[in-house]
Amino acid sequence: MTMRCTFEATSENEPGQRWQALFTHYWPGYRRWFMRDGDRARPPFLACRRALRTHMPELEPTYDKLVELSGGGDLAARFLSQWCPRPYISGCAQAVWCDTRRGGAPALVRNYDYAPALLEGAWLATRWHGRRVLAMSDCLWGVLDGINDAGLAASLSFGGRTVLGEGFGIPLVLRYVLEMATTTAEAVEILRRVPVHMSYNVSIVDRSGAWATVFVAPDRPAEVVPQAAITNHQHVVEWPAHARATNTEERQAVLGRVVDSAEDVEHVIAALLQPPLLQTGYERGYGTLYTAVYHPTEATAELVWKDARWRQSCVKFVEGTRIAVFGSGNPAPTDARS
Repeated sequence: MTMRCTFEATSENEPGQRWQALFTHYWPGYRRWFMRDGDRARPPFLACRRALRTHMPELEPTYDKLVELSGGGDLAARFLSQWCPRPYISGCAQAVWCDTRRGGAPALVRNYDYAPALLEGAWLATRWHGRRVLAMSDCLWGVLDGINDAGLAASLSFGGRTVLGEGFGIPLVLRYVLEMATTTAEAVEILRRVPVHMSYNVSIVDRSGAWATVFVAPDRPAEVVPQAAITNHQHVVEWPAHARATNTEERQAVLGRVVDSAEDVEHVIAALLQPPLLQTGYERGYGTLYTAVYHPTEATAELVWKDARWRQSCVKFVEGTRIAVFGSGNPAPTDARS
């Protein structure tokens, strides 16, 4: 059994017809997900708008444009605010690599592990607030991982906890980070003050090589930890069933050893393309869908599979499509149009 995922690289400086087409395509699925617990389980529009204006006011003009493009409906507006959404859980592994021994350029590398059928697959290049942001999209304007033209790169992974609270979905917070911050210190400050609704691990590195791993949660303050390699728990395992299913402890141990011993970032990438870091349970609805590599010094990004690499830049972004096939073996793109 094989599954296919489409990765679409799209450039649109301001929200317009291309984002609207993305919304039209994915909104039916997101609507079903958003309403699964009933309308009353989600906050009303005014609470959503108030939360965005309070915590991330700079995003409000873009939010208004997106709501208008979505048709201006109450439900879409509430969803797009990402205030207290339904829980979403993934796997993922990520690491910051800095060649401190030889003064080499820093990099952020990660595997995104999720269900193939649920991948949005939109690689968006935007200038929504004057700054070029190149990011993998989630929830239509959130960010799974990305980089901006200042050379700040960030990615997220699930933190392995079941606690829910009052806050934003982390993809929108990561969007805010890349739109507003230029350094790791500025990104950390944002993560300290913006509330999140679930526990997540965020890896950040900037052009200077300054980096941070930040544990965010709805029930405790954001914490910067000295760990370059991260998977799906915070300090200790708090959700044993999820930890076993994702093999989080073994993967973190392996990734940590690789980062400590690698001669260059290519060795880290090679490890991410092999088990146990590469996960292949696609038939069970869970596996590595892509490996992303961010180079802050050059403000470039790559999507990597076993037999292919797709490189983009904040300076030169080329639209195109890759179709990846997933099965019992390693994923690999089978088609390209650009």
